[in-house]
Amino acid sequence: MTFPVLTTSLLLLQDAAAVDEHQLDLRTPCPEWTVAQVLFHAAGDQCAWASSVGFGALPAYDPFDPPHRLDTGVMDVVGAAVVTATAAWAQVDPDAESVRTPLPPTPTLPPRLAAAACALDAAIHAWDVAVATGRQSPLTQELAHDLLPAGPGDDAAATLLRYLGRDPNWTR
Repeated sequence: MTFPVLTTSLLLLQDAAAVDEHQLDLRTPCPEWTVAQVLFHAAGDQCAWASSVGFGALPAYDPFDPPHRLDTGVMDVVGAAVVTATAAWAQVDPDAESVRTPLPPTPTLPPRLAAAACALDAAIHAWDVAVATGRQSPLTQELAHDLLPAGPGDDAAATLLRYLGRDPNWTR
């Protein structure tokens, strides 16, 4: 895959899904959701991203109202979403002007920024599940740096603008 930060984040999400059955109902940092719901949400998000960039279908459930259980197990659902996302992003030209996103306020983004946003979603939900299940945080300093784009000499405002897909040096 052309987007290493996304590859890393998807692997973290897949690793996070390796939970014991008795851990699926544990509370998470997402106040209203259990471990199972966070994982189904994260899988649904990856399917939405894959569909947006042109490969795969939207999930059969609402990722923002994730189920507690599905007929297919959590590991299988997350694994299938990771495979779909990997295949979708492998078809994206990193030098293209833009790709579609599932984000209503920003329907298109440059490919590298879109991949970073998709990766951020996978990585943060991997973190949610890891801390909820008593595992070590999967977020390394290097990954966190890669997920929060900043340019040389950027201040907090410029970093935020880059995160939101804006060029802080843009002029009319």
